Amino acid sequence: MAEIVYMPKLSDTMTEGVVAEWIKKVGDKVSSGEVLAEIETDKATMEFESFYDGVLLHIGVEKGKAAPVNEILAIIGEEGEDISALLTSKPAQAKESASAKEEPKVEEKQPVVESKSQTVNVPTSSASIPAANVSGKITASPLARKLAEERGIDINFVQGTGEGGRITKRDVDHYVPYEAPARSNNVSAAASGVESFEDTPVSQMRKVIARRLAESKFSAPHFYLTLDIDMDNAISARKAMNSQEGVKVSFNDMVIKAVAMSLRKHPTINSAWMGDFIRRNDHVHIGVAVAVDEGLLVPVVRFADTKGFTTIGAEVREFAQKAKDKKLQPSEWEGNTFTISNLGMFGIESFTAIVNPPDSCIMAVGGIKEVPVVKNGQIVPGNVMKITLSCDHRVVDGASGAAFLQTFKGYMENPVSMLL
Repeated sequence: MAEIVYMPKLSDTMTEGVVAEWIKKVGDKVSSGEVLAEIETDKATMEFESFYDGVLLHIGVEKGKAAPVNEILAIIGEEGEDISALLTSKPAQAKESASAKEEPKVEEKQPVVESKSQTVNVPTSSASIPAANVSGKITASPLARKLAEERGIDINFVQGTGEGGRITKRDVDHYVPYEAPARSNNVSAAASGVESFEDTPVSQMRKVIARRLAESKFSAPHFYLTLDIDMDNAISARKAMNSQEGVKVSFNDMVIKAVAMSLRKHPTINSAWMGDFIRRNDHVHIGVAVAVDEGLLVPVVRFADTKGFTTIGAEVREFAQKAKDKKLQPSEWEGNTFTISNLGMFGIESFTAIVNPPDSCIMAVGGIKEVPVVKNGQIVPGNVMKITLSCDHRVVDGASGAAFLQTFKGYMENPVSMLL
């Protein structure tokens, strides 16, 4: 008997997935536990294994296309088996999630949305330019209009193939933006009189980053605390540690360790807003922001307060490589109780970061800068690092955040104390 394979929910924040690659094709034999496809989630590209034995009879989501969780991904059954009934009626558990996303097949019953549009003037060129709708109104299905808005597509330039020229989901899916003809490098866009742009589809990762950070910024009342750290002793300590064979310690490793030990002394900072209650975590899991092409991933160093500099450094380097290769697993990016974002290596002196839910705080770490400082009444050269703590005021008060930063400052300015 044929079995439906649904788009899986591969992370706690995943609402839809993109098929990055089909490992099997229609007609191939499939065994339980065999990789069926590679699915791009909001955070990584993961291998998806089949739960069934049989033949791949149907692919429901083509390579490069997105589908909501619980949408039909594939059908596996016996060779030659009739699956028409499965394709025409969705099981109950899939209907609820699919109904909001799928455009009805019977287009005559689809409501028509009309809206006024502005006349759009486009530069003329010998190249083929899609004609804009300048008739005064456009007709499009609600789903087509919604998809066009999400993808940044001007609906005026989409050619409708439905009844009476109505724009459908299919038209939006197949829309290709006009590309201006190539110009010589010595001719500026302004001089040629041609406007050009490039539309890039929003990745699953970028969608979730936008949603989660917007929710954090506009729902959590942020306040910020900035402090200067004297890094002279940290520089000397790091140089001494790295002089040992096989040892490689970065300033970021020292920051992670100092934060972790400080959280032990200030559990309020290691807490989370849960709506009806505040969760105070006894464990210390540090999320470390890692930049990738499509945004940020935050792998987690677990029980960081119990680990040494070299162990922390090795984990962070491994996570960074996995993040760039899109190989991070859910267990490696979930469960953070505090987050660190370090832009010091890019020459950034200071910045503020948005709290990473469900954490109540995130620390933004700037670069080390040589500046004049006062020591023993004398102005001398010194190395200073600026850090800014962003706090969710629903959980953390100013005095609590300041006390935490003073403890952190003590560890960074006297690194030996972290080894005791």
